[in-house]
Amino acid sequence: MSGDEFDLIRRYFTQQAVARSDVLLGVGDDAALLRVGSLADLAVCMDTLVAGVHFPEQTPPAAIGHKALAVNLSDLAAMGAEPAWATLALTLPARDDHWLDEFARGFFALATQYNVQLVGGDTTRGPLSVTVQAHGLLPHGTALRRSGARPGDRVYVTGTLGDAGLALHLRQVAGSALRARFEFPQPRVGIGVALHGLASAAIDISDGLLADLGHLLETDALGAVIEVDALPRSPAFLEVIDAPGIGRSPLYYELPLAAGDDYELCFTVPPEHCAALEQSLGRFDCRYTAIGTIEATPGIRCVRAGGEPYQPAATGYVHFREDPDD
Repeated sequence: MSGDEFDLIRRYFTQQAVARSDVLLGVGDDAALLRVGSLADLAVCMDTLVAGVHFPEQTPPAAIGHKALAVNLSDLAAMGAEPAWATLALTLPARDDHWLDEFARGFFALATQYNVQLVGGDTTRGPLSVTVQAHGLLPHGTALRRSGARPGDRVYVTGTLGDAGLALHLRQVAGSALRARFEFPQPRVGIGVALHGLASAAIDISDGLLADLGHLLETDALGAVIEVDALPRSPAFLEVIDAPGIGRSPLYYELPLAAGDDYELCFTVPPEHCAALEQSLGRFDCRYTAIGTIEATPGIRCVRAGGEPYQPAATGYVHFREDPDD
């Protein structure tokens, strides 16, 4: 059977007999939104990391613990929610106290940073996988969503793109800044909260900019033009890309566009809010970059600085690829 992760979800999990009035937003965004009172909404998200799929088998356990929580906090950031609680389901091939000590150290270091309390979960034996469910709060009616962008809105991203993808592409960069970006992504929680009232839509970048921006655009049947030379790239990325034997093309464009795993935010801002955005985000030690514009015509067009079209080789990670034998 063909179809990606989102086709699977639409086909099997969006049609339900139960439709509760306290569910403000269900399946299909970075997190669900549940009404828990007259003043606050609860954002709930869940992600699973599987050994050999989401991280290499030799990944340090502290990095696995950090990343398992970080990818969920990134989803909450995309909703503009303040993290509060988490649950953990851990499947291990065998008990390993040293591994568990390091895993817990990585998990709780990030949890402490964002005032997140672990409140429950499950442990079982089997192939290594980690599932975290995270919960965050936000003032009622203020959540950022994938829907809401309009033609003319500017497209922004936080941080830099392509670092994690380059770390995977070059396995010999152990200990480098690039590998740290892959193993210890930093969720942009503060920026997500600061986007209340400024951004028209938002999503976090996990599967690649083109793939995740595409999900945002599909919600309102919109398109975008992306300026590929404006994509933010880190000094570490540029140093490797410019090294002999690698070359600037096509990795210079392809990794920031499609590699994924950077867990930055992609968001849209109406032109009249751009000045206020600069004032609001100026206090964060994290760059943010305008990379394009929302258009009415569906689809994503990539252009170079001079306006000539650029055709990407890929759009991002696909969880369930089509099997040609099916």
